[in-house]
Amino acid sequence: MTDPTHRALRLLTLLQGRRDWAGADLADRLGVSVRTLRRDVDRLRELGYPVEAQPGVDGGYRLAAGASLPPLVLDDDEAVALTVGLQTAASSAVAGMAEPSVRALAKVVPVLPARLRRRVDALRAMTVPAPAWSDGGPAVDPQVLVEVAQACRDTGRLGFRYSPAGGEPAERLVEPHRLVPLGRRWYLVAYDPERGGWRSFRLDRMTAVRGTGARFAPRPLPADDAAAFVRAGIDQFRSAHVVEAVVEAPGAVVRDRVGQWVRVEDDGADRCRVHLETDVLDWAALVLGAVRAEFTVVAPAELRERLAEWAARFQRSAEGGSVQGGSAQGG
Repeated sequence: MTDPTHRALRLLTLLQGRRDWAGADLADRLGVSVRTLRRDVDRLRELGYPVEAQPGVDGGYRLAAGASLPPLVLDDDEAVALTVGLQTAASSAVAGMAEPSVRALAKVVPVLPARLRRRVDALRAMTVPAPAWSDGGPAVDPQVLVEVAQACRDTGRLGFRYSPAGGEPAERLVEPHRLVPLGRRWYLVAYDPERGGWRSFRLDRMTAVRGTGARFAPRPLPADDAAAFVRAGIDQFRSAHVVEAVVEAPGAVVRDRVGQWVRVEDDGADRCRVHLETDVLDWAALVLGAVRAEFTVVAPAELRERLAEWAARFQRSAEGGSVQGGSAQGG
């Protein structure tokens, strides 16, 4: 390998893939002399990559954490977001994602500057994972996530402006406990001293988030864990009927027709599943009718009964329309 640039990139990949390398092994992998290897290492250092050398005959090299993030075209927030996203993917149920996510984390985390590693550790330590039911939600400012996580970790009182659904924004001062992700929504579980009780807050509705510097003594949470507390609060406001149906049409077609009302999951090239929560089954029947494709109701059974009633009524209307149409022509 004679091109210095290609060789430097190859060297960087090798250093990221294993913690310690003997100099002779690296030189052999690159097909260069030990002297050329030293020049390549110096080139990486000039670019900002913290390569440590171990002296001696059997000395070698390792990629260490530096004072600043190496030039990966990432700012601090992006580096934190990347690491948190990889951690989430590493524990996800998506086939084939966990193992490469762990490999990527092994490359990223060792070279994170200490200040960024503290932010990532705060998010990881103060977050309670929970299986997602939500179909998505608005994005959360990474800085808000980090600020809240650090307050949870440090047991520091947190102030912010909160905009509840259908209510007026108000200033809140709470004792933060844990972060809980549900789907793409993030919730803060905290004790509200002013209201004398535990509350959960959606982070996308929080602005002007700030630590106050005041510490507090942690209180026992009135639930098995923070995720259970958030779910119990959400379940109070969930719709009475959770509808699922298999539609014999591509997901893209269904999204185009009724995507604003349902969550669509692809289930092959020409099939998808739709999910809808509603208090009125007639509304679910209207939405499924608007799909304009064959479908099978998976749940609830009450919807199948309602569709049977609709089908009988529509059939009677269609037969009556034919008779009237024939009489008009005969007259």
